[in-house]
Formats: sequence, structure tokens, C-alpha cells
Amino acid sequence: MLGTIVNTLTIVAGSVVGHFAKKGIKEKYRKVLFTAMGLAALVLGFSTVSSNLPKSEYPVLFIVSLALGGIVGTMLDIAGRFDRLVARFSSSYLSQGLATGILLYCIGALSIVGPVMSALYGDNTFLFTNATLDLVTSAVLATTYGVGMVIAAPVLFLWQGSIYLVTSIAGNIIPDALVTEISVTGGVLIASSGLGILEIKDCKTMNLLPSLLVPVLFFLLKYLWFSFIG
Repeated sequence: MLGTIVNTLTIVAGSVVGHFAKKGIKEKYRKVLFTAMGLAALVLGFSTVSSNLPKSEYPVLFIVSLALGGIVGTMLDIAGRFDRLVARFSSSYLSQGLATGILLYCIGALSIVGPVMSALYGDNTFLFTNATLDLVTSAVLATTYGVGMVIAAPVLFLWQGSIYLVTSIAGNIIPDALVTEISVTGGVLIASSGLGILEIKDCKTMNLLPSLLVPVLFFLLKYLWFSFIG
């Protein structure tokens, strides 16, 4: 868990540093940073999709995932509930920043494979690398959205901690193919948040979060099916 703890603390540190740096940045520069984060999210999202989609064994799965996940998320009104919750404590922009930050921190090979490697082999290399990236990302996000971005830290801890715990108990049960499918879907969600930041299209990205569970359920059903017929 050392790697996950370090990764979590870097997000806290980056958010605090970015918050204090924000006070010395003029409004016109904040707008530039706002635009930069939107463009970065778009590029990272498309990059994640383009690098993982060719490796996908089920290239249509991400479309099904987005459709089913979007329906479930809309029914639950995840985006609306999240916006109302955050609005009680801060500006409405914070919810947009948190949605983007959580996706950037949690969705990616380093953040998924890292806890697996840590649990199986005690190797925290991936997590330390991810922590370095998140330190910079969280600082930049905080200059735009404020210290409230620190809320993303416990979300990352629970995400990576859950993967670490499951792997520790059950062994290496997370296949590379599943990581690929989650990364493809996650990449679309990251790009979606970028569109929202740039005010091109409000895709209600939070409503699409259940999409990340569809590949997990697909692989679980696939495993149970082959276990049954085998």
C-alpha cells in the first residue's frame, strides 16, 4: 500500500500548492490554464483510446459500455446529485474539476496495474511514476478549481486500495484484456470531460461513470460462462 499512500499524498500536496499559486495568478492567466486543462484532457483521452483500442479483443465493447452506463447514470442522475453536493461547499466549477481530476488520476494503466504489481510483487514503480504525474496534474488543476481538488485524493485511495485488496486476496485475477477495455472506455470519459471544460459540449461525464463497470461485468460473466461449460 506504500505506493498508493504516496500517490494519494502527492495529490493532496499538489492541490495545496496549486491553491496558493492561484492567488498570485491574474484572471486572464487562469482562463488560459482553464483552456489548457480542457485541451490536455482531450489529448490524454484520445491518446488513451488510440493506444488501447488496437489491442482490444472486443472493439465494440466500449460502445456498449457507454450506452448502458450512460442510461444507468442518467437514471440515477449521478451528475446532478454530484453537482448539488459540491455546490453546498464550493462553486459549481469545482464539480467539473473533480470529475476531470478523478478520471485523470484513476483511469489509466499506471493507476490500475500499479496496485496489482504492488500487491503481487511489492513493486511500487508504476505507482511512484503515477504519483509524479499526479503531483503536476493536481497542482495545475488546483490553480483553476481551487483547493477543493484535494477531495479527489481519498477517491484515488479507495480506487487503488480496492484493487490492491482484491489482488492480495484473490491473486492476479485482473487480465490485461480487462485493463485494455477499461482504459478505452475511460479514455472516452476523459475526452468527454475535456469537451465540458472547453464549453464545447456538456456530456454529463459523471452520468457515464457506470460505463467503467460494464467491462468488469462482461469479463466476470465470460469467466463464469466458461467455468460452467468447462
